[in-house]
Amino acid sequence: MKIAISAETTVDLTKELLEEFRIHTTPFTILLGDRVCLDGEITTEEIIEFVKKTNVLPKTSAINESQYSEHFENLLKEYDAIIHFSLSSEMSSAYNNAVLASKKFNNVFVIDSRTLSTGIALLAIYASKLVSKGLDIGEILSSVDKRIPFVEASFIPNRLDYLYKGGRCSSLAYFGANLFQIKPQIIVKEGKMISGKKYRGKYDKVVEKYVKELLDEYKNIDLEEVFITYTTIEKEIAERVRAILQTHGFKNIRETRAGGTITSHCGENTLGVLFINDRN
Repeated sequence: MKIAISAETTVDLTKELLEEFRIHTTPFTILLGDRVCLDGEITTEEIIEFVKKTNVLPKTSAINESQYSEHFENLLKEYDAIIHFSLSSEMSSAYNNAVLASKKFNNVFVIDSRTLSTGIALLAIYASKLVSKGLDIGEILSSVDKRIPFVEASFIPNRLDYLYKGGRCSSLAYFGANLFQIKPQIIVKEGKMISGKKYRGKYDKVVEKYVKELLDEYKNIDLEEVFITYTTIEKEIAERVRAILQTHGFKNIRETRAGGTITSHCGENTLGVLFINDRN
């Protein structure tokens, strides 16, 4: 059986990684005022520049049922079955829309990733590797399902401007964070974004401390794959994070830019480290 791995553009993978792991994507829509853009085509810089000029956040729109149906139908011209990974159902209507579309077919299986960004990518890449090994679709779905609760996704934004404008941060917390140079860790927990540890100080030092504490906290990390995913970041900070991950023993350290959907909610200078914590 020829199995396709599919995801939304919120998977935040480079074109090279999408090709390497044969992952097919379908885009979210991003509205910059009256301008309609597709996630994956609009750049992070365009989004940031729009917010700076207008002081208005972009709006993101999930893929609708009809768009999923067209996406699945096109893939089934080449494949016998599809495993599709969706952005957490707690964050978007995308999963429910994909499920509705999948019911029109007998061989489309939709997975609620319960995560975002390259947290989804970790699951999709794992599924792709299982496909390459020749496992049947039942084995792949079961294996992926077992890993979902162990995906660790978190980010450190330098500022809370976007979260504040988007209503995800109170005015008091926003003022205090700016006054005391507080950088909160944003964690994905049970499919939702919640606040984690709070760090103080310059962003480069905060990021270094965040990564080291993250690696100390989790004791069963699968060292096969890890992502450094950011909207914008100074080159030196990304290199320092990579060095820490290399020292920790990760085999494949993947560096990617967050796409339009994530950037629209988190803003510039936001970095995350994502991995799966289920090594036996």
